[in-house]
Amino acid sequence: MNYERLFRLDGKQAVVLGAGSGIGRESARALAAHGAEVVSADRDLAAAKETGGQAYEIDLLQPGAAERAAKELGELDIVVLTAATNVRKRLLDYTRDEFDRVLALNLGASFDVVRAFGAGMVERGRGSIIGFSSIRGTTVEPGQGPYAATKAGLVQLFRTAAAEFGPSGVRVNAIAPGVVETPLTAQIKASPDWYAAYAGKSALGRWARAEELAGAVVYLASDAASFVTGAVLAVDGGWTAIDGRYTPPE
Repeated sequence: MNYERLFRLDGKQAVVLGAGSGIGRESARALAAHGAEVVSADRDLAAAKETGGQAYEIDLLQPGAAERAAKELGELDIVVLTAATNVRKRLLDYTRDEFDRVLALNLGASFDVVRAFGAGMVERGRGSIIGFSSIRGTTVEPGQGPYAATKAGLVQLFRTAAAEFGPSGVRVNAIAPGVVETPLTAQIKASPDWYAAYAGKSALGRWARAEELAGAVVYLASDAASFVTGAVLAVDGGWTAIDGRYTPPE
């Protein structure tokens, strides 16, 4: 084992779905920095071009989009899926259309991506698929029910794929971030009280920056994680370790 090259991705072909901003953008740049040839895929082509690498336009909500991408992009070693959406409302205020929209992207697109890209990987006998769950896959916050349900569902979908694809040498894993400064959380960040409350929930006492998730992506894509599959890697600043934290008064 050449430990000096344990995290290198030279000669690997990767696609990051949702690479136009946030965690997806930083993941694409990190994979490229470690030697991978990266396709930055996003429904916003201009944003994908700004990320770097080969830009590819894709709307995962369009029927057949994942299957077309899998055919057009050819043999891939690494697939990273970061695209997601959220509607922050309590259940009694939610509409079925809003529920369906969150479900379609967060879980439906994950299903399409796993099947479309996984098929080629299974046939070739290699590959790493990485998706993004959330602390909300295991912890509850009022107003995030459907989002949480999709993130919990993604974990079980990826674990099943890990079990089914594993005999062919394909690894499938999920990353569960805490609260990250991205466009998806901009509404919360804009409120000083909400921002401070979320920061105080983690052991580190702050939000994550998008680039702080990139190391986990590189790890799961690389040979450093060659025996890791069906896992959920928490990158949450200790949020789930101390959920229910209470600081007594002086």
